[in-house]
Amino acid sequence: MINTNAGAGAVNSREIILDMLLDICEKGEYSHIVLRQTLRKYQYLDKRDRAFITRITEGTIENRILIDYVIDKFSKVKVKKMKPLIRNLLRMSVYQIMFMDSVPVSATCNEAVKLAIKRSFGQLRGFVNGVLRAVIREKDNIKLPNASENIVDYLNVVYSMPIWIVEQLIVQYGMEEASRIIKSVSNHDDSICVRANTSKASLSNIIKLLEEDALEVIKSDIYENCLYLKNVDYLENIQAFNEGLISVQDLSSMLVAVIANPKKDDVCLDLCAAPGGKALHLWELMNGSGKVIARDISEHKVGLIEENIDRTEALGVVAEVYDATILDKEMIEKADIVIADLPCSGLGIIGKKSDIKYNITLESQKELVKLQRDILANAWQYVKKGGTLIYSTCTLNKEENIENAKFIEDNFPMKRVDISSYVPEGFCDGTGKDGYIQMLPGINGTDGFFISRFERY
Repeated sequence: MINTNAGAGAVNSREIILDMLLDICEKGEYSHIVLRQTLRKYQYLDKRDRAFITRITEGTIENRILIDYVIDKFSKVKVKKMKPLIRNLLRMSVYQIMFMDSVPVSATCNEAVKLAIKRSFGQLRGFVNGVLRAVIREKDNIKLPNASENIVDYLNVVYSMPIWIVEQLIVQYGMEEASRIIKSVSNHDDSICVRANTSKASLSNIIKLLEEDALEVIKSDIYENCLYLKNVDYLENIQAFNEGLISVQDLSSMLVAVIANPKKDDVCLDLCAAPGGKALHLWELMNGSGKVIARDISEHKVGLIEENIDRTEALGVVAEVYDATILDKEMIEKADIVIADLPCSGLGIIGKKSDIKYNITLESQKELVKLQRDILANAWQYVKKGGTLIYSTCTLNKEENIENAKFIEDNFPMKRVDISSYVPEGFCDGTGKDGYIQMLPGINGTDGFFISRFERY
């Protein structure tokens, strides 16, 4: 049973969750970073305890709009006007009441009251208890928006998707496909997607090593080096990971290097490379020949690339701190392949990083389009004549994707080239012959991802 008591030396799992939610929801810190750092700090906890912490943290963030809707039904003080600690204490408690049948509702309520007292909000213990008891009594009778009456309100509340994102997806993809995308990113898959480094060992040997660590391994039917792992407890405890035989990367991201199709001795430049998955993949596909320059804007991000270079012993990958918005005159026409996987609104990876949907805005999305075009104005110049530029993002917004692909072709000596031979027939919607693919959650079995390929003339 989870230890929720705060006795001497005890770890209060719910208090850990509360502190993470305050960091993520109130301070704007990234959920995946906060969670990773916390689990590393408490890696000595039982696997079941860490799973409890992870599920409630991720589930509360993912369902935040729905949870706030429910709380507002039973509280005279609306969520937005509550003290931050009380707001997040109620959120995590309501998540447990509504989504976790294995946790007794009485325990959830009692532990919330204890936490309120412990964190100097004892005067609000009656309020906390009253709201949660009301939710417990009425949870099966809560009236939610009706899809047939107002599909936007329904998707907004039931799937906790901000209204502006719902409306944008409907305009760009149509009602049916938008609904499928939104529902898909709200359904978590507990597997971890990894790329097998077959330049260091055979695929069969890598799979054997993973299975020796009691992991369930599922092969992708799209790309042979893509594997899905189940039963992962702590990544750094996996022997194949520590030996550089696997790297965590979604299938959609793997296809960037596959579509780039590097040749022996190519010079490759990855402009926004952290944490380095695409750069390492390029190096692996060249079987240790050529050179890959992996750049990013900060020491921290480049440090992440260097960690992965060291772990995989990718000696031909060089990590550099460089701002992609500044033209590097020394690199003009020096690269056979340039990877421009650029900062974007991230709508394609909401299923893995739920806080994205609350932090991105329509205004910041438009600013990102300008940033992307500023970087692309430099990126094409690094490509040798006859060389390749890959433009990609992990978003669904067409203005950042196909509209930017058109921008490249309209403004620079670049032409889109057929990429249909690099992906299975029917994998996307047939646009490969036009030089791009848009992968969609719930449709392609991947993150939402856009990849386009250009040749310089």
